[in-house]
Amino acid sequence: MNTYLELLKSNIILRRLSLIQLIVYFGAWFSNVAIYTLLIELKVSAEVVAFVAMLHFLAGVVQAPFSGSLIDRVRPKKLMLFLIIVEIFATIGLVFVGDVLDLWLLYTLIFFKMAAASFYFTTEMSLLPKILTGVTLQKANELHSIIWSFSYTLGMALSGFFVYYLGITMAFILDAAMFVVAFIMLVNLKIDIVIIKGNENFLEMMRDTFSYLKRNPLAIHLMLVHAFLGLTAFDALVALMVDRYYAGIIATSLALGLLHSSRAIGLVIGPMFLGKFLSNRVLVYIFIAQGIAILLWAIMMHDFYLSLLASVIVGLFTTTLWSYTYTLLQQNIEEKYYGRVVAYNDMLFLGSGAFTSFLIGFLATHEFSLEMIATILAFGFFIGAIYFRWLITSKNIREINE
Repeated sequence: MNTYLELLKSNIILRRLSLIQLIVYFGAWFSNVAIYTLLIELKVSAEVVAFVAMLHFLAGVVQAPFSGSLIDRVRPKKLMLFLIIVEIFATIGLVFVGDVLDLWLLYTLIFFKMAAASFYFTTEMSLLPKILTGVTLQKANELHSIIWSFSYTLGMALSGFFVYYLGITMAFILDAAMFVVAFIMLVNLKIDIVIIKGNENFLEMMRDTFSYLKRNPLAIHLMLVHAFLGLTAFDALVALMVDRYYAGIIATSLALGLLHSSRAIGLVIGPMFLGKFLSNRVLVYIFIAQGIAILLWAIMMHDFYLSLLASVIVGLFTTTLWSYTYTLLQQNIEEKYYGRVVAYNDMLFLGSGAFTSFLIGFLATHEFSLEMIATILAFGFFIGAIYFRWLITSKNIREINE
């Protein structure tokens, strides 16, 4: 933890961005619990729950091919401010969703909200390698994921109680207010970054990116490795678990909040314990451990309290996998292509998350048990371990600390 604190003390831009990130993510999870609570109260089908979960990822997939080129041409602060404004209006609009007939509005608002959120994330992640390198960049990525997980933990836990006592509408209002605070803080932050501009238009930049990836196939492999983390898109699965197994013993909003926050506890503490042991070869075993943890969750799923414990274990390895694979990609691409390659990387990751959400809904409506669905996702990480093992033995991938 001291390493992260020293990093924040020594870099004012990272410190302010991290605080803004904490506020934005904290507010976002209030609306997330409220959305799934609303869906369960409206008694929608498993397909609708899965579709809403898929929309959270699909929006980022659609805009990714264009966002990367824009990131490489526009100053990051202006872009991030605009995206926060989009999130403010999309969030406050959720207040007007109160009936099954309003699902079209819910879908539209989630799409724009998550497209802006994904765009913001990609902009920030393409900014980090311009101000940090090597192990420092890895630690910044770990810090980023820890903040995300801490916000997720506190936001989900408090949101469960908040929605239970004060209602869904107030959660949406508080979420929008969080974005307003983040906007004000970002306005006052000075970010001096040199933008490397060329004469290409958007289509030429996209073609140039594809040519670059063709010349650098290692980047494609690393993007695919990172995409395995999309298999942890458990939102639809957790909502179905609450509806099917726990509705009779605890309020829906409380169950959602506790389950998500339990996994997020593991997300927060995982890199603190595992980060110092990481190397390319060790990461293979982290992939395997993630698969085993999900199998354990499948076994304990029927019992609410055992499921809380298993959720913590599931989260232990996710953040470590995410931050390390992201850093490997960042240090293996040229600065000129940061925005575009990171955007395509996020597109694959979000596409994987969207597919996972769709798969959960599809299997749930075709008489697959939730335990079997979790088992299928677990085996995806065993495949990821085999793929990354092949990659580090057949390609020249330098360690992050080299």
